[in-house]
Amino acid sequence: MSPERFAKMQKILSQRQPDLTVCMEQVHKRHNFSAIARTADAVGCHDVHAVWPEDRRSLGGGTAGGSQNWLNIHMYDHIDQAFDQFKSQGMQVLATHLAADSVDFREIDYTKPTCVLMGTERDGITEYALSKADHNIVVPMMGMVQSLNVSVACSLILYEAQRQRQNANMYGPRKISDEEYHRIIFENGHPVYAKHCKRKGLAYPELDEQGQIVAPDDWWDALRKAD
Repeated sequence: MSPERFAKMQKILSQRQPDLTVCMEQVHKRHNFSAIARTADAVGCHDVHAVWPEDRRSLGGGTAGGSQNWLNIHMYDHIDQAFDQFKSQGMQVLATHLAADSVDFREIDYTKPTCVLMGTERDGITEYALSKADHNIVVPMMGMVQSLNVSVACSLILYEAQRQRQNANMYGPRKISDEEYHRIIFENGHPVYAKHCKRKGLAYPELDEQGQIVAPDDWWDALRKAD
């Protein structure tokens, strides 16, 4: 790992927003799932959530651009499991849904802990999930169509959240734990060693100020030992 890459990783992780996230309820098209994940990474989200009651899919290919290496992807069989997680973190859940009480997405305070709930491409968010959300939000439309592509709408909302949080100086100092920080740095900076550690059940060693491995001889011996 070069010093430049190490410095970039440190900067990225110092800006992560663990209290800003997205939940995709049955977003089944891989390119949409991947595009949303890529945007979430770009605005500093640390986690994304997906609910697939019938068919679990993987975040592979598409337009993710490697974002799956930097995001925690959480999968659920039922929306209640996801809502339990959001409420335990004190998050407001914003449903992207056109209703009589819907408000312009730019009127929301995104400096609060927030989850943006996106629905399936054809039918949107389920009635049950809507009943559990705190607010309905919409992207104003001036043309003939009533809605945007799910990944485009999510991008607009997340970048509004980013704008508000930047204005509130919320992108730093680092909010994720030391353990999480070290895990991500090691797995992305030393992927081959991380793979061997997982296979052999070894803890990740410390890193120096340049991002290089600092480990005692017995750790290296255990790493080199044949399986």
